[in-house]
Formats: sequence, structure tokens, C-alpha cells
Amino acid sequence: MQEAYWQLGLDRVWLMPAGEAPHKAIEQDPGREERYLMCELAAWGAEWLDASRAEIDRPGPSYTVETLRALRRERPDDEIFWLLGADQAADLRQWREPEEVLRLARLAVAPRDGVREEALRKTLSAFDGGERVTVFEMPSIEVSSTAVRARVAARRPYRFFVPERVAHRIEEESLYRGGGE
Repeated sequence: MQEAYWQLGLDRVWLMPAGEAPHKAIEQDPGREERYLMCELAAWGAEWLDASRAEIDRPGPSYTVETLRALRRERPDDEIFWLLGADQAADLRQWREPEEVLRLARLAVAPRDGVREEALRKTLSAFDGGERVTVFEMPSIEVSSTAVRARVAARRPYRFFVPERVAHRIEEESLYRGGGE
């Protein structure tokens, strides 16, 4: 997030946990409120970073296009960047109303191993608004939320993969451990 904030000259970045992921269940999901709290803890101390309740306060599946419509109503004059990894951007065809997503926001895409930028741009150019994609450089950190949850469940070290306050919360509440342990 820090790289996007700095490279793109953003005023603010919000961490936005999904309320209900429409395409995949989160194994051992601690729930909306807990995921929001972990976003707040991750943002702690960075004046440019905050957590958003935009998706967790809305019932039903969290579709990006619905979130962007709500943000556009709240902030009609702001330029909105939707930050995501190249792997997610490469699957834009699977999203609900992908051209509307591109109309409502500029996609800011972080490179991912296995997704070449030229192939990504070719895929996105098929959409109206496909030119509204900015690829920004980001140091490669080979960690994902799925990998962190798996490490926690397997009782493997994970503390330096997440902010210290988030690691403390995971320990304190025994999140992602399975079996209620």
C-alpha cells in the first residue's frame, strides 16, 4: 500500500475487507468485524492509511462495482484508484460489470509473478476503459493472506508477515487456528 500511495501520489489509502466474498469462502473466517479490526490495526500509525467499513456494512456479496458506485456517490469529484494485484486484474473478465468498474475507477495494478504486463494490458484493452489501468512497481513480497492463514493454522511462524498489532490480535483471539483452539 505504501508503494501505491507514494508512486501514484494518492491522498489516502483505505484497507477494505470484503463483507462477503462472492467467489470464494475464507477458510476459518473470523468474521467481518474481526477482519475490519485487523485492517484498523494494520493502518495504525500511518496518517495516510485507514480502514473502511464500506463493504462489511453492506449485506450480501461484496462486488467491486457496487462498492465503487457507493464511493462515487460519496465522492463525485475524487479520482478513485482501486488497488489490486495483477493476478486479480487478469481475471477482470470474471468480475461483475467489468467495464463499469473501469469507468468508475482507475485500476492501479501491482505486478505478480506469473502475470506478464504485456499479456495483462492485452486482456484489459479488450474492455472499454481498459486504458484506465496503471501498473506501478512494487517490491516483491512473497506473502498472501491465504499463506498467512495457512501458516497460522499449521502453527508455523507468521509474525513478520503481518504488522505487529495484527499478529498480536491473531494470537490474542486464536484466529485461523481451527477447531476453536
